[in-house]
Amino acid sequence: MKKIQIIVFFLSSVCSSFGQTPEPPRLVVGIVVDQMRMEYLYRFESKFGEGGFKRLMGEGFTLANAHYNYVPTYTGPGHASIYTGATPAIHGIIGNEYYDKITRKTVNCVEDSLYKPVGSLTANGKISPSRLLSTTVTDELKISTQFRAKVVSMSIKDRGAVLPGGHHPDGAFWYDGKSGQFMTSTYYMMQVPSWVQAFNDRKMPDQFLLQVWKPLLPIEQYTESGPDESPYERRLVGKPSSAFPYILPELRARNGNYDLLSLTPFANDLLTEFALAAVRGEQMGADATPDFLCISYSTPDLIGHAAGPQSVEVEDTYLRLDRNVQQLLSALDKAVGVGKYTVFLTADHGVAEVPQYLKDKSMPGGLLSTEKLRADLVDFLKPYFPGRQLIANVSNEQVFFEQEGFSNDLKTAGVDLLIASQLTGNFLMTQEGVYNFYTESTLRQGSFSEGGIRGMVIRGFHPKRSGDIAYVLQPGWFSGSWPQGTTHQSPWTYDTHIPILFFGAGIRKGSSAGYAAITDIAPTLALLLKTKFPSGMTGQPVIEALGEK
Repeated sequence: MKKIQIIVFFLSSVCSSFGQTPEPPRLVVGIVVDQMRMEYLYRFESKFGEGGFKRLMGEGFTLANAHYNYVPTYTGPGHASIYTGATPAIHGIIGNEYYDKITRKTVNCVEDSLYKPVGSLTANGKISPSRLLSTTVTDELKISTQFRAKVVSMSIKDRGAVLPGGHHPDGAFWYDGKSGQFMTSTYYMMQVPSWVQAFNDRKMPDQFLLQVWKPLLPIEQYTESGPDESPYERRLVGKPSSAFPYILPELRARNGNYDLLSLTPFANDLLTEFALAAVRGEQMGADATPDFLCISYSTPDLIGHAAGPQSVEVEDTYLRLDRNVQQLLSALDKAVGVGKYTVFLTADHGVAEVPQYLKDKSMPGGLLSTEKLRADLVDFLKPYFPGRQLIANVSNEQVFFEQEGFSNDLKTAGVDLLIASQLTGNFLMTQEGVYNFYTESTLRQGSFSEGGIRGMVIRGFHPKRSGDIAYVLQPGWFSGSWPQGTTHQSPWTYDTHIPILFFGAGIRKGSSAGYAAITDIAPTLALLLKTKFPSGMTGQPVIEALGEK
């Protein structure tokens, strides 16, 4: 009898370690910070308060070696991968904008001409998740609860709201930089809920735009960042210096009016208030049926692009975001209850250093102009295919061939395509900054589980939507031509290494330095919520994060 009891105890302990929680949380809150490197949590840690990022890490589970496992690392693909547990090769969101081979036009990853704006008449609201080809963990929660669970998604950017919310949320809302209001589209509803209208009626953007953005701390204390006046930062129109302060009333008219708010940390304040309004307005977490709130903070990306990761602006943004996280957690403690909700925090990608900054520090880096690359490639191919236009588009570090440029005879066309692919690859390898190229046939024949850079390209390459050739730039390089600011999209660690933090109900206290992929978040949440996995999921649950503390 004693031996049986020991076996039963052992099995129950094993089951507990594999995430068998007594009941799902009443509310899951997904926080995506646009363009957040993992290193920011270490670099700025001494200046964080105790109730924000430190609370998530100290009381929750930290994945310190989490990465994007595909390329390109953009906002749209990132949000889609977080919530589907899949990569662009499966969920189909291959870029923020990408060349559509059917319409032969560049399309936005969430645009949809079948729908119209709701909540604002000044913006393009022709938006839906129709291009997303897999279900999300939020979709699966709706299905598993017979659509009783509430799912609300929000962001400054439309794609940051649309993709996490999935295909059937109770609402997806994004900020309209023309009117200063949160809006949606007729895909979701014919009019915004009363709580959204009441929030818009408060006209908080006008209040924020009367303020001056100056550092939270004395400027000399920002020792984790470079000089405030920097040649590597873009300047706002009408601002003679890149240094603080930013006097918003003076800058508003020449910098997009309400759009200017998105370039300041006050947009994070606005989104936090909007998230708390959603919790109250939708009564999220009020009963035993789990709900899901998706929050995507876009402003760190917009500021990061302009100022770069070594700027005082970026550091100040994260010190303020730390306060937003604390405000959110404190409010959830009261509204839902300590231990009754779960939070995860991650990022949709990292960011590169400003190439000129690297050069000035004698480190490798540079810029490759896509426009010049395309023009030179067209000229290069002309002698081999006289009178024919073979290049339809070059974007997102992919080359799309113009299919009408090849022979109508299938056998001849096949030979032409093989020759054109190899010639294009040879040309790319002569370009300074290009690391390697991969033809469509090579990627189709590769294994989805392959390691290395080619494996990342395979997992980001959709067989119907991607181009005929993909190429990767060397570390420190990116496609662009601007002398200030920076971007992201590469397979290198500065773009792939992001935080994954789990906190709250059903989450163990601890950390892991083992490798984790961004696609592991969705299956972990599916186990926690006791739903089936998203339809295209390829990730694996983080078992060690689940269970009692």
